Amino acid sequence: MTAPALEAIALNKRFGGLQAADNVTLAVQPGEIRGLIGPNGAGKTTLVNLVTGVYQADSGTVKLAGQDLTNLPMHEIARRGLVRSFQVTRLFGSLTVRENLHTAFLARRSPDSGDGAARLEQMLDLTSLRPLADTAAKKLSGGQRALLQMGCGFMVPGSCYVLDEPFSGINPVIKDAIIEMILTVNRTAGATFLIVSHEMAIVRRLCPTVTVMMEGRVAAHGSLEEVARLPEVIAGYLGKALE
Repeated sequence: MTAPALEAIALNKRFGGLQAADNVTLAVQPGEIRGLIGPNGAGKTTLVNLVTGVYQADSGTVKLAGQDLTNLPMHEIARRGLVRSFQVTRLFGSLTVRENLHTAFLARRSPDSGDGAARLEQMLDLTSLRPLADTAAKKLSGGQRALLQMGCGFMVPGSCYVLDEPFSGINPVIKDAIIEMILTVNRTAGATFLIVSHEMAIVRRLCPTVTVMMEGRVAAHGSLEEVARLPEVIAGYLGKALE
């Protein structure tokens, strides 16, 4: 039996009096594009931070393809194939598009990754930023920076990508471009995705299955249409987010 691509088992994290992750368990299968949804403060970003090593769990286990990653440092988790993006664009403004992509590769490469040259050329095409390859990142538009950040995340081939609000604050054209990037990487590399988003139209388009979090716990699991009919989910969203 194939192990889940990404697995969280009974994860707990408390900040003072707040139980930010309360016995959270989920399993994302190889090649799946899973949505992670819930109201603000539900614990979605806490979960992302736990599985990617930003936070250490108080208890519980994180596995990637059956391999225990619990509380490993971020760089080691990334090297093993679990890669994340952030809500806030993190780029080197004085470096060019090409240099940002190469830096992302150097930061995460493994001994058998090569020099990254071929991968860099692929990312320039995937992001449609080749005409701006020698332009400083600080001169890019917000949408172009979003595309570059996604390209940086894909520079080292990973088995699983965790994307935290990748569509936030960008225009529809760039959103469509990012959707196509995700689908292309999923289709061509068989990569698995866990995507946090408040944008239900995009979640419906990308994610056959979603996990709903509320108050630090997993509240529901299924298709968006299935979970949208559950009374506890409707109550948690005040009947708005899933419309």
